[in-house]
Amino acid sequence: MTRLDLVPGTLCDARMWSRLTPLLGDGFEFNYVPLYMAQDRPQMRQILSDHCAPQANIVAFSLGVYMALEFALAHPERVKSLVLIAGSAQGLSEKEKELRERTIPLLERTVYAGLSGMRLREILHPTHKDDQHTIDLIQQMALDLGKDVLITQFRASMNRPDVMDRLHEITCPVLLVGAHEDKLVNPAILPEMQPLFPNASLRLYEGTGHMIPLEVPELLAADLKNFFDGQ
Repeated sequence: MTRLDLVPGTLCDARMWSRLTPLLGDGFEFNYVPLYMAQDRPQMRQILSDHCAPQANIVAFSLGVYMALEFALAHPERVKSLVLIAGSAQGLSEKEKELRERTIPLLERTVYAGLSGMRLREILHPTHKDDQHTIDLIQQMALDLGKDVLITQFRASMNRPDVMDRLHEITCPVLLVGAHEDKLVNPAILPEMQPLFPNASLRLYEGTGHMIPLEVPELLAADLKNFFDGQ
């Protein structure tokens, strides 16, 4: 039985993986890392330390990717493998930092009503923009976790250092997964990251936006099975 420690992204919880895990079969067990409980980046790293297995197979999404990389760099002996989905080893762009600096005060003084239509169009592929079941799932996660978690995660992850030049230190098997039409994470960064790891493979999908585990769980499940079968 292969245990997977599943690390969510911004304003996500275990429901982020709800379409993926049933497709992986009986050979896996799942542990959901509550990244949203942290108040800052050191606490995020501590939550990974507390909730991941001593020899962890970490499957991380978006913000969780960066935190998994930080954890693997700090504790290489704790990480058996990494699956990094729709995330980057780079710091945030100045444009994204400025956007967050403008957004946080607005969030603080308004009632949070979930993701805007514009934001949903940014994170979902056009073929899924009218998929109400997916939209409802994303919105319910956002509303349940709430604006305090969103603001905390925005602040905690805003000034993160670029760790591209340290990826060679991560020697465990790595699977990078991205989407050609991801509007949040530039897909061009993933082919740049792959050769920096000593042992990494790359999959780039069509027909999905940023929310890969919800949009194309069948593709992701097949690649996860192949990745772990090869270990």
